Amino acid sequence: MSELAPEDAKIVTLARSTRARNGTPEGAAVRDTDGRTYAASSVALPSLGLSALQVAVAMAVSSGAPGLEAAAVVTTSGQADAEGVAAVRDLAPGAYVLVADPSGTVVSRS
Repeated sequence: MSELAPEDAKIVTLARSTRARNGTPEGAAVRDTDGRTYAASSVALPSLGLSALQVAVAMAVSSGAPGLEAAAVVTTSGQADAEGVAAVRDLAPGAYVLVADPSGTVVSRS
C-alpha cells in the first residue's frame, strides 16, 4: 500500500503498541471526527469476549464521540473481524478501516 497520511500512521502505531504492550492477538485504534483517538486491545474473559476494534469503538462512543473518521486494526489474521467493522459502520458508515500486520505494514483498507 502507499505511504500513510500522518493521522493514519498514528492510529496504526497506537494499535500496534497497544497490542504489543498487552500481549494480545490484536490491537485497534479509532480516530473520531474531533481528532481524538482511542486505542484498545482484544478482551478474552470467561464471561466477555470482544475484538480490539469493538472495544475501541465502545470507548469512543462512551466518551461521546460524534462520529469516526478512521479505524486501524493490527493483527496476524490479515483481516478485521466482521463484528468490529460493523460497529465502526454503525457509528460512521463512511469511515475506513485499515488492517496492518504486527510490523505495522498496512495490508488492506476498506
